[in-house]
Amino acid sequence: MRLRLVLTALALACAQAASAEDLLQVYAQARAADPVLAAADAQRGVQRELAVQARAALLPQWQLNATETRDQQDGSRSRELGSSVSQTLFDLGKLRSWDAERTLESAQDLRVRAAEQALCARVATAYFGVLSAQAALATTRANEDAFAAQVAQAQKRFDAGLSAQVDVDQARAYHALARGSTVQAQQALADAREALAQLTAQTPGELRPLSPELPALLPEPAQPQAWVDQALRANPQLLSQSRVVDASEQRIGAARAAHWPTLSAGLDSARASGAGISDEQRRGGTQFALRLTVPLFAGGATQSQLRQAGYQRDLARDDFEIARRALKRETQAQYQAVASGVALLESTRAAVNAADQALASTRAGQSLGTRTMTDLLLAIQTQALAQSAHDQARHGYVLARLLLQQAAGALGEPELAAVNQLLLKGTL
Repeated sequence: MRLRLVLTALALACAQAASAEDLLQVYAQARAADPVLAAADAQRGVQRELAVQARAALLPQWQLNATETRDQQDGSRSRELGSSVSQTLFDLGKLRSWDAERTLESAQDLRVRAAEQALCARVATAYFGVLSAQAALATTRANEDAFAAQVAQAQKRFDAGLSAQVDVDQARAYHALARGSTVQAQQALADAREALAQLTAQTPGELRPLSPELPALLPEPAQPQAWVDQALRANPQLLSQSRVVDASEQRIGAARAAHWPTLSAGLDSARASGAGISDEQRRGGTQFALRLTVPLFAGGATQSQLRQAGYQRDLARDDFEIARRALKRETQAQYQAVASGVALLESTRAAVNAADQALASTRAGQSLGTRTMTDLLLAIQTQALAQSAHDQARHGYVLARLLLQQAAGALGEPELAAVNQLLLKGTL
């Protein structure tokens, strides 16, 4: 019966595959609707404008000024129109601030790349979360049906005087527990589908399941340290944090430059009209000036800003070290998850085969009177547990490979496309 149910479910899945959504389709929906990725892109736009504004402080500045004055005694009015053009020639503080904003712009570009990779991982996690929940529900339903059949069989044997009432009660107890597991599995599936809908902003349809034949391959390269080194070199989130450290160093340079003189050139012109204005003022004039500004004392603010920049640099370094250590641990953990997943696939596959054989033997033994109802119920339960463990191992293995690629900074649509080939058929 169990084998027939599995084959029926597999045939139904294959029949629905043509119209079911695959991993790439779900990713496309999430990319168009995910607010987390949109927020990262918007923040990149903000940082780009900050860099433009920092550069603008080094470019020519032009202002027009208009003034109207009224004498309260005789009511006469006078007007003055002026123009002022200035150009910074040397201001190390503004230059270092521009450097910092450009570095932070580069950091934000890396954050967007990290957000894209994180979206790939979140979509895959939610997608296989739904598949895992569906597999768990199918297992619990098949288990419940098997126990229901045993309740009916036990009742018939009791009515025929071939068994005791305890066999019926025991079968009903197992069936009731299986019924509760089915309810919990239904709730878990509903929550998993909502998690996927949270990413795509739409109710997910039928999803393509994994192919029955799933290759179990160790990561390549096979050394975990090689993956750690790759992650430290290429993980965009860590690289972004490194850029933040660089920007904080440039901020220190900008704060220190507040002690330095600044030099600018200016071109000022003015023209006046009205009562009491001389002919020379009416004609106006133009002045060219070089302005040298030497900061002498600012009430201690300059030194305070320098110390603040130093603390911010220390904070950025600490954040970078925290991220580096966490990434190293995450990469090693995901590598071990893939390696363990290979072993789990083999062991759970063997467990399913053994449980199927044990169940068949127990059914035959019960018919011959060498096995009890308890033996049969336990065999049904063991077979369900083995099948559930195998389903979870299959989905966990594929997801672990993707998460390892994310840690190494190498997760994107091509990697999702490779996994997409594993749905119903294909190789990784």
